[in-house]
Amino acid sequence: MIERGKPRGFTRLWRAFAATGKGLAGAYREEAAFRQELAFALVALPLGLWLGHDGLERALLVAPVLLVLIVELLNSAIEAVVDRVGLERNALAGLAKDLGSAAVFVAFVLLAAVWLLVLLDR
Repeated sequence: MIERGKPRGFTRLWRAFAATGKGLAGAYREEAAFRQELAFALVALPLGLWLGHDGLERALLVAPVLLVLIVELLNSAIEAVVDRVGLERNALAGLAKDLGSAAVFVAFVLLAAVWLLVLLDR
């Protein structure tokens, strides 16, 4: 089945990059948690590259830092959709936000575990 009206090739790629830029700018502008985690990442990423002895260790130290940012972006997206649907209190909306928050926490636990395992194994 051919979908009509959807951009293809370079136009699709360009629009995807533009949407990515808007998303990152929006997260930076609107989400204090994302700004804090980005500041953390700006310290942790170079530190992970410096502390890793080889490519595998560097990847293990860098990947969970980036994962925290990814999970925070997804959490922020969930919160935005929930808030768009309605600001009144709702058990399912609250659960969705709490689950997103828990996912960010688990990503941080993973980050701490990987850094400890890699750095204490020397």
